[in-house]
Amino acid sequence: MLRFLAAASLALVATPALAESYYAAVPTNAPAKASIVTRSTIWKCNAGTCAAAKAGSRDAIMCELLVREVGPLQRFAVEGAEFDAAALEKCNARARS
Repeated sequence: MLRFLAAASLALVATPALAESYYAAVPTNAPAKASIVTRSTIWKCNAGTCAAAKAGSRDAIMCELLVREVGPLQRFAVEGAEFDAAALEKCNARARS
């Protein structure tokens, strides 16, 4: 399990675009589109990860907006800080609503 988490952490920062992004997410299923727009935020998705610049909404709202477009997330990070399990579960609940 720790090996998976370490590899997943590297996946979030291994791509230069993700390292420079404010938001980074790993959807459970890779999105069909390379670009997704939520409100006025453009998400770029590549190799199973999605990233976006800082937006005007709260971080939890940004997560929920992405979940509505791509489905549940395995991970969501804001400036490199991962959502904890409870925050991610609350966010993912929006995919089921």
